[in-house]
Amino acid sequence: MDIGVNTLFMIPGEVGGTETYLRQTLLEMAARFPAVGLVLFTNLENHDVLSADLAAFKQVRCVRLNVRARNRVARIVREQVELPVRVRASGVEVLWSPGYTAPRFCPCPQVVTIPDMQYKTHPEDLTRMARVVTDFLVRSAARHSRRLIAISEFSRSEIVKYTAAGREKVDVVPLAASQEFSNPLPLERRNQLLSSLLPPGKPFFLTVASSYPHKNLPALVRAFGAVINSLPHTLVMVGNEGLGETEVRKALAALPDAARVVRLRNLSREALVALYQGCDAFVFPSLYEGFGLPVLEAMTAGVPVITTRCGSIPEVGGDGVVYFDPQCPGSLAASLVDVIGWSAADRHRKVQNARELAGRFSWAATAAQTLDVFNKAVT
Repeated sequence: MDIGVNTLFMIPGEVGGTETYLRQTLLEMAARFPAVGLVLFTNLENHDVLSADLAAFKQVRCVRLNVRARNRVARIVREQVELPVRVRASGVEVLWSPGYTAPRFCPCPQVVTIPDMQYKTHPEDLTRMARVVTDFLVRSAARHSRRLIAISEFSRSEIVKYTAAGREKVDVVPLAASQEFSNPLPLERRNQLLSSLLPPGKPFFLTVASSYPHKNLPALVRAFGAVINSLPHTLVMVGNEGLGETEVRKALAALPDAARVVRLRNLSREALVALYQGCDAFVFPSLYEGFGLPVLEAMTAGVPVITTRCGSIPEVGGDGVVYFDPQCPGSLAASLVDVIGWSAADRHRKVQNARELAGRFSWAATAAQTLDVFNKAVT
């Protein structure tokens, strides 16, 4: 089978978990299924990155469209008009669009991944025009694709609720954490990386999320402020600025010691792994997730995770994480103090349980299940 992959949505370093999903699934699919041809339709921002990722695989080729995804209007037009022409010329048997949207007309069967319906439940994450356009494109993709992929049972229920798709048309294919999070960095190298990013010798809490309103980062900052005088920790926030940045900055300005917060972005994978493995606890206060990949990454890295029961997170975290109630003032601050107070034996037992739970997910399984969906689409 020859599979076309619509990567026009992907801007390296800017689309969060969907970039990880795309790149890891493609790597596993190329490595494990050499008889499957992959034709990637790329943009000007991601062509070199994806070409380098998959350079070792002869069954993969990249077809670059002359468009930048940052110009969203141009990208949408090219996706709807030029991409079907390129698909026809390539001769692929199915087109997979992993990033919410897909061409309305296509010469072959289509599969689209809709990771979540966040724009419906948290409209404040987008401008009004972006919400209208997104809704039209997602509904169109759901209608005109033969199969839909959801990344969790929660995500599938959201897709069924907010589009006209029947439940039987939607397949659940979970994501996974990369092996690099579970492979311990040499202590000297980890300390070297951390000392280049953080105040030396200071324990820290970590969160990885862009500042969109649903990520609930102001609540984390306020909770940190409530314990800042009783714990020696720094709060490390990794992620890009989103539409909730103003509220995050207000919360930071109210801290008694704003220097105890370090904000980072555009990190290397090795530096990110060092942060996960070196933190005292990972905190993910999100109010909505289609999957919750950072939770799984932290579980795999072997650190305690504090998070919510919102969206799909309980599907990922199970009983391997600490849940707080985002509606209860003081709940997150109490969880921070509680986790830091664990004995060494309790911490070891709990993070080992979390690691075992995280082992249920793998990119190899994601790739194999995704290929099964493609086979359904063409039969």
